[in-house]
Formats: sequence, structure tokens, C-alpha cells
Amino acid sequence: MSIKPLRVFLSVAKTGSFIAAAKELDLPASSISRYIASLENELGQRLFHRHTRAVKLTEVGAYYFAEVREALTSLDLATEHAKGSLLTPQGNLNINAPVSFGRLHLSKLIFQFQQRYPDINVELMLTDAYVDPVANGSDVVIRIGEFEDSSLNYQAIADEQFVLCAAPSYQQSIKDKIGHLSQPKQLLDLNCLVYKGNNGRRNWFFRQEKKPAFECIEVTGNLCSNNADILVQAALAGQGIILFPRWLVFQYLASGELVALLENWEGSEKDNQQSIYALYPGNRMKSSKVLYFLDFMADFFGYSHPYWNKCPIKKT
Repeated sequence: MSIKPLRVFLSVAKTGSFIAAAKELDLPASSISRYIASLENELGQRLFHRHTRAVKLTEVGAYYFAEVREALTSLDLATEHAKGSLLTPQGNLNINAPVSFGRLHLSKLIFQFQQRYPDINVELMLTDAYVDPVANGSDVVIRIGEFEDSSLNYQAIADEQFVLCAAPSYQQSIKDKIGHLSQPKQLLDLNCLVYKGNNGRRNWFFRQEKKPAFECIEVTGNLCSNNADILVQAALAGQGIILFPRWLVFQYLASGELVALLENWEGSEKDNQQSIYALYPGNRMKSSKVLYFLDFMADFFGYSHPYWNKCPIKKT
């Protein structure tokens, strides 16, 4: 059996579309259809349910996808090693990351990485949805939160540090309304701009420095969104208060466009410490391109002291 139809099969399964697979592989859509039809005839099994706008794996197709993906990954790694790329990393590196984090922090990182290792081609996909690197075929998935899947390898990039902040104009309105803001419970009387994801509106949690337990504060406000950038822009305009990771707002804190509030309290969007992780399937660790990228990324961000935590905050 030729490898080409198998790579076409993987592309169609991942993209969910013959047309998308054709674009990814730079082939005519008619060729994609012929490859899949030929593969199904050879196997004597239907691999896809075909619909007008998309295709979906059959039960047999899903099983075949998992096996073929693993086999081709092993083959690609063997080829990579045979070419001596343990010394000079090369090939395609598939990276998946959250939208805002990727937009703010990955462009310069990837540019510098490819300058050092010009034989590596990077495919960067940004999404806030959960991505399983094994099912998705990603080499590295950057995710934020808690790490629970013991079947994956991971490398911690940095601990999350949340900052409660607002524009100077809104800070002044706080003083006019309630005086000095010193306790999280006072936020119940203020306009809080809250992120709303697939699991609903996020509560805010606070604990005093060196205290073990977080306290939930069910804040409210006149704007919620599933897009963090929208809420940051609203805060910059003076509409209300936001609680977001420092990596998202550090530039505005440095410029003075946003000011930190309740600095003696530690904030979070969950009742425990959150972290930024790089996840990768076990077999990817054998790949020099993944090893080199993980080391480069850790050095670029600053290990346990990422550069966004070092950025000075302009005092008001």
C-alpha cells in the first residue's frame, strides 16, 4: 500500500473536508476523492460518512485514523533520525495555542526560532477550544489551566498571575463611589467585566497573600464576553474592572493605561493555582524539533520568571 493515500486520509479526517484537505496538501479536490475512494476499495470498508459540506469518520474510519496516524508518526520520526536531524532539526512543527496568548506571545518566538533553525516549517493554529494533541496530530499544544491528563507529556512554562485592573478614569470613579478599594467584597458594588466561556460566566476568586484558600466573589457587570480582547478594550475605555492574567495586560500596566487594584490580594478565575503548559504526545519527545522548540520556548519566556512578570508597572 502506498503512503500517499494514507496521508490524504489523515488530512481529510483532521480537516473534515475534501476541499480543505486539497488546500492543505496542494492537490486538486478530484485527486483527494480518488485517493479516498481507492483506499476504501482496497480496505473494503467505508471510512467516511459524506455530507454536502463536510465528511465525518465512520466507526471503522475512526479506528483506522488512530492506527494510521501513529504509524505515520513513527515513520516520520525514523526518517527524521536517519537524516541526522537530531543534530539539525528539520521538518514540519505543528503548534496549537489559545488565541490571545498566541497573538501576543508566539509570533516573535516562532520568528526567532525559525531564524535559528531555518529548516523547520511551523504550522500555528490558534483556538480556545480544548485540543487533544494525540487526536489532533499536533506536536505541541500550549494550554492554560490545570493539567490532568497523565497520558500526555508536559512542560510547565509559567505559573499564571492574575491582575485586577481598570483604567485610571474608572479608578477615580471607584474612589468617588466607595472610597478606598481594600476588600474583594467591595467589587460587588462595582462594574466588573466578566469573561463568559462555554461553561458560563467565570467567577472571580481572591486570597490574601500567603493564605491557603481562595474566596469566591460572584461579581456582576454590564458587559460579559467570550473574547478577552473585547473586555480588555472595554476596560481601557473606562467601562469597568477586569481580572485577567498578567501576560494579557502587562503592556497596558507598564504604560499606565491600566492600573492594578487590590495588590495585596491574589486573584484567580478558579479556586486553585493555574499554570501555562506545553503538552505533547509521548512519541513526539523523540523528535528533535520538539525538543529544540520546548527548550527554546522555555528560554524565550524566562522559565519560572516570564518576561511579562518582570515588566515594570507604572505607578499612579
